Amino acid sequence: MAIISITSTSVAVNPLKQSQPVGATLAFLGLQGMMPMLHGSPGCSAFTKVVLTKHLGKVFPLSSTAMTEVSTILGGEENIEKAIAKLVQISQPKMIGLCTTGLTETRGDDMGRLLKDMRQRYSELSQVPIYLVSTPDFKGTLQDGFAAAVESIVKEIPQTTDRQNCCPKQITILASSAFTPGDLQEIKEIVSAFGLQSIVVPDISGLLNIRALDDRHSLVTSGGTSLPQLRAIPHSVFTVALGESMRGAARILSQKFCTPYEVFDTVSGLEAADKFLQALADIRGVPVPVKYRYQRLQLQDAMLDAHFYFGGKRVSLALEPDLLWSTVSFLQSMGAQIHAAVTTARSPLLEKLQITSVTIGDLEDFEQLAVGSDLLISNSHAVTISQRLTIPIYRQGIPIYDRLGHNQSTKVSYRGTMELLFDIGNLLYEQKEAKV
Repeated sequence: MAIISITSTSVAVNPLKQSQPVGATLAFLGLQGMMPMLHGSPGCSAFTKVVLTKHLGKVFPLSSTAMTEVSTILGGEENIEKAIAKLVQISQPKMIGLCTTGLTETRGDDMGRLLKDMRQRYSELSQVPIYLVSTPDFKGTLQDGFAAAVESIVKEIPQTTDRQNCCPKQITILASSAFTPGDLQEIKEIVSAFGLQSIVVPDISGLLNIRALDDRHSLVTSGGTSLPQLRAIPHSVFTVALGESMRGAARILSQKFCTPYEVFDTVSGLEAADKFLQALADIRGVPVPVKYRYQRLQLQDAMLDAHFYFGGKRVSLALEPDLLWSTVSFLQSMGAQIHAAVTTARSPLLEKLQITSVTIGDLEDFEQLAVGSDLLISNSHAVTISQRLTIPIYRQGIPIYDRLGHNQSTKVSYRGTMELLFDIGNLLYEQKEAKV
């Protein structure tokens, strides 16, 4: 059981966490025909767009209600109405994701009432779902905003009593912010190999081929989960929640549609991959495909080869809770020691970690705690810490802006675990060779 400590400083000198609007916007980018919108000043949307553009390496649609000093004082209802009406007219989105910001949350706008009144005045909004999510950037983290957006999406799925028409081959997958587009692409391929159809929410794997799908600049998202797929979710026979932060959304689907669910805290590592694939086999009532049995043997062989380089190594991590749990579990399965662990917010997973302590803090805390480590694992903002401490770093999390192909990398199931194993193992191997 880990002891959770919270830093006592009143200011973040070197922030680790990203704001909730960044996470919510990323989740909305996993829906097809979506226009994310931030209710706040232009600077709020600019900050979010800078972070995600650097991380994704692509441009994407994002709108703002463009609040000014005057509208902030007098009320932003007119700004929201004009912004949404103009979006529907020009961009013709299939869906709109409306995120609040610190500015409007502090003012206390009644967003639910406002949207209800708008739908009564504008008939053209009747066919456009608007997913409202509270994401004040003075509270919470990227993971919190991402999870809140997913919960908002599943809440808006129309209620149905027609559970008799369930599709026995269809499952819903709720994926947290800990998973890359490459992870989701791999997971969809695995599910398909079992003869199952998956509806992934949100499906950010569509960001991998955004240019291939449409050479023109799109006014809305061109890939991801479509509106008909969202409306087909009530007919899924099972919900697979990937990441503890998706438990809330899975519970909503269970309550609304009586869909059974299971939460997988991680899909990285031999034991976690075994559990995930066996669950799919049980849902479909078939054995695990032969190709994954071969991949399992390959992973076992790779773990035997690499454990010499992992055993006893001291690793320090600074990651969001879901990703922290997944990475720590993998490292401990390889015999590595967790020297320090820093995260952004509380999570039910933290106390379950088999390490001494977890610090809820920033990268300044991480730099102080990581002294004496053999390896650092964090996002690209920790590279300067790596340089100052002369400790190699493996980049994980958001943002990563100084490596190619990170969005296509995968760490899930047997093949993804091998990729993670070799990437980290090679860093430790180079470090060992440098000391010889």
